[in-house]
Amino acid sequence: MTPDPAPVTPDPGERGDSAPRIAYVLGTTAGGTGPHVAMLAAGCAERGMAVRVFGPAGTGRRYFPGQDGDGAPGFAAVAMTDRPRPAHDLAAVLRLRRLLRDWAPDVVHAHGLRAGAFAALAQAGQPQPLVVTVHNAPPAHGTGRVIHAALERLAARRSAAVTWVSGDLGARMRRAGAADGGRAVVAASPAVAPGADQVAAARAELGGPDRPAVLAAGRLAEQKGFGVLIEAAARWQDRSPAPVLAIAGDGPLAGVLAGQARAARVGVRFLGWRDDVPALMAAADVVVVPSLWEGQPLIVQEALRAGRPLVASRAGGIPDLTGEDGALLVPPGDAVALAGAVRSVFDDRGMADRLRTAATQRSAALPTSRDAVDAAVAVYRRVLRAAAGRTEQKI
Repeated sequence: MTPDPAPVTPDPGERGDSAPRIAYVLGTTAGGTGPHVAMLAAGCAERGMAVRVFGPAGTGRRYFPGQDGDGAPGFAAVAMTDRPRPAHDLAAVLRLRRLLRDWAPDVVHAHGLRAGAFAALAQAGQPQPLVVTVHNAPPAHGTGRVIHAALERLAARRSAAVTWVSGDLGARMRRAGAADGGRAVVAASPAVAPGADQVAAARAELGGPDRPAVLAAGRLAEQKGFGVLIEAAARWQDRSPAPVLAIAGDGPLAGVLAGQARAARVGVRFLGWRDDVPALMAAADVVVVPSLWEGQPLIVQEALRAGRPLVASRAGGIPDLTGEDGALLVPPGDAVALAGAVRSVFDDRGMADRLRTAATQRSAALPTSRDAVDAAVAVYRRVLRAAAGRTEQKI
């Protein structure tokens, strides 16, 4: 829940090998994908590249403020939805095809498999290489898993390179036949340290100085594992005083999670979407990331940079960020292990201190925005060289 990045101010400069034109395509997003694309777009623009972003108007308003709409520089609205709607999707693909044809980028970089599918269909027959970054694991079950697999195959066949945010996703895409573009580097934006008054206000909201506070933050969706966290919280209610559990974020499971908390008689403070997560983090005694799957989550990076005791799932790319000492890692979906890890932070002051120290040390190795842009630009150069080679061979 990093604050929204500053708007992109792309350089409309001339096409050239030294400064390619980059088109980003992304769909509806309320997680880390939007800030990541905004970071890449801003970084490439700062390096003299012409940059344009294509996606839903709501995504533009949130992550590219002041630049959404047909005529605004930097962002063009394409009405992509997060669920299949055949007639609507066809119209969106045709609009995206027209916009890309008119702007004529050198590289198209789509983020997420659904955005990748829109870009692949829009780019059919066009010479520009397509790069797709895979940000999420498939659903655990149901038709969504089947659709996800179909999108993986489409991205693998149509893209010049596929990058991924965790090793398990890389392995899946290689099995699907994708040209492996390597790990995508996702970096949290630097946050301004909150002032003492901000931390004090956040602490008061979390229950005051006399009650331990557990903080989680993220979209209220199944992937984030907040139902498991509430189940775990029921196991520490016998402590006196019982720790406060606060969850910052909004999403489709808000009502379900509130009902689960009431049924379990766990007092959860649902804070809604917040732009003061650094202050909440500084005020909390422990930060918990109970996700069932994650790539390179911004909340983990933010907790490490803040030097907070961290309990997290051993899932996806989380262990790559924390190492074995930067957090207490538990199996995803295991409420008993999660509750035990949180209890150990409260019961063992030495462990809490060690976690704080290890988090601060680990944060020094976290990627920066420069690292993220460097990694993306390296992929662009590589696919452009390959495309130029194919052109020369045809001649």
